[in-house]
Amino acid sequence: MANDHETRTVLLDEPSSTRVGPFVILETLRSIVGPSNIDVGDDIPEAVGHDESIGGVATRPLAVVRPSTTEEVAAIVRAAQEFGVPLTPRGSGTGLSGASIPSTDGVVVSFERMNQILEIDLENHVVVVQPGVTLFELEDALRETELIYPVFPGEQSASLGGNIATNAGGMRAVKYGVTRHHVLGLEAVLGTGEVISTGGKFVKATSGYDLTQLFVGSEGTLALITEATLRLHPRAIHHGTLLAPFTTLHEVARAVPRLVGSGCGPLIVEYIDFFTMSAITERAGIDLAIPDVIREQALAYLVVVLENHRSDRVDEDLEEVGVLLADLGALDVYVLPGKAGAELIHAREGAFWVSKAAGADDLVDVVIPRACMPEYLEAVSELASATSSLILGCGHAGDGNVHLSVFQPDPTIRHEVLRSMFKIGVELGGAISGEHGIGRAKREYLAEFEDPTKLRLMASIKGVFDPQAILNPGAIFALDDLQEVQV
Repeated sequence: MANDHETRTVLLDEPSSTRVGPFVILETLRSIVGPSNIDVGDDIPEAVGHDESIGGVATRPLAVVRPSTTEEVAAIVRAAQEFGVPLTPRGSGTGLSGASIPSTDGVVVSFERMNQILEIDLENHVVVVQPGVTLFELEDALRETELIYPVFPGEQSASLGGNIATNAGGMRAVKYGVTRHHVLGLEAVLGTGEVISTGGKFVKATSGYDLTQLFVGSEGTLALITEATLRLHPRAIHHGTLLAPFTTLHEVARAVPRLVGSGCGPLIVEYIDFFTMSAITERAGIDLAIPDVIREQALAYLVVVLENHRSDRVDEDLEEVGVLLADLGALDVYVLPGKAGAELIHAREGAFWVSKAAGADDLVDVVIPRACMPEYLEAVSELASATSSLILGCGHAGDGNVHLSVFQPDPTIRHEVLRSMFKIGVELGGAISGEHGIGRAKREYLAEFEDPTKLRLMASIKGVFDPQAILNPGAIFALDDLQEVQV
């Protein structure tokens, strides 16, 4: 990473017309957010240079600014456009695709000060938030109401702005859908510095193009989100958890479509392989009291959570689903006590951290039609054997989102393993990323496997919203690829 002296040396070699640019923009940014809300040089926190992606290379940006209002964000964008400086938006930095890794000559726009819940509208079942609000903070604010924001992607410290940027999903997506199903309206600053508002406190509209949904999942490449109106749902207070061990992961995958199609409306349907189950329960100190004779045969588990507003209906559903799982080949079916069920779900949410601590070399979040899961997992198993790789994991079986940790230290072999995993998923009618986004980690694979016509359209859209390509350059598209596609 370049220090201040090295940066100045480079600038002195540039034409005089651009030489003072960085110094001028830093002064401009200070005037916008105030001297206490900008960090430069050694004052920049190390954590700002990376997210939680495996293998991402941390960088040090030119500066970090912390705006507190939409007007300040717009002024920052206009200054960046004037000087041609890249901007990288940042929430909590919990992303897994390298989307928030900044440019060394760019500025990080941190939304940590824009963390207010502006309104909880109980009549319309909506909440209006700034992008820096975390999932934990929102849940804490809603706890005393009868409403819930149901998107739980597994990391409660994640910011809602980041969730919108990646269209985050999580275990509850099988019932409630993903982030885009709950974003009703947005306020955003375009790459031109213009501020627009989209949508509102209503659930449908047929008034031209749906710009709200265009921003969801765009990873900060089209606009900087400064406010969001989110849909809330009635809170079901009664839950029950079933644990069903199977002899093979293939059997689990085959059972999922039948389970989802049964009409029981599960809140969570997760598959967990034997190795991952052992790792997460050991880390969390959970004893599920599964008999040894069953545990020795089980190579995969299905976890099903049901919810309702009435406890008797939860009990009825647990019995019905338990019978169904037994008929589908489960070795046994266990109704977990409330505390044990909650602990297992919490441990499952932390599966990524367990894999990362164990030395996983990469993480894949391919999404496929759920009926294709048996075929996909079988192909991945064969790929692992053929390349002497260890590929383990779990996933949101109810919506076909597969989360697999890849242990393969050889970078050349690992690249081919990842490429094959993405290729198989796409050929089965799936997509490269189900919820972590493309970021910088998967853009090479998107460029290879996505329809070129669609890539050209995406590049053209970015050109309209961000004509100078200053918003999160390098995310989704490599800059050279973006310029080539636009031509």
